Amino acid sequence: MEASGDTTTGPAASTRALQVALVVAAVAALIVLLGLFPTVLSVAALIAMVVVTVITAPTGRGRGGGRWTLLAIGTLLSVGGALLAQVANTLGGLVAVIGGVLVVIAAAIGFPTGDDA
Repeated sequence: MEASGDTTTGPAASTRALQVALVVAAVAALIVLLGLFPTVLSVAALIAMVVVTVITAPTGRGRGGGRWTLLAIGTLLSVGGALLAQVANTLGGLVAVIGGVLVVIAAAIGFPTGDDA
């Protein structure tokens, strides 16, 4: 019996979902880093970063799991920096920038290619 070409489950779908999630996290980090958008969009971007960090947590256990740790630290710093910016604008902004850069780096390092599947 021939195997079906269904890619909605299995490694290919899992790899594609991880790729999409990492792109979402990187774009969200860039939105926060640029600071050109309304506060509502920046808060939504922070929420997206947290959601991506949580849903990609299982991928942090295997080979290349250090990427997830970097993503988690970056997300934590971005959210913490945004909160800190409410009382200390310069320090909070600096912490948020460092966190955003870490998220973008983690997304780039952890982005699975076709060979990783």
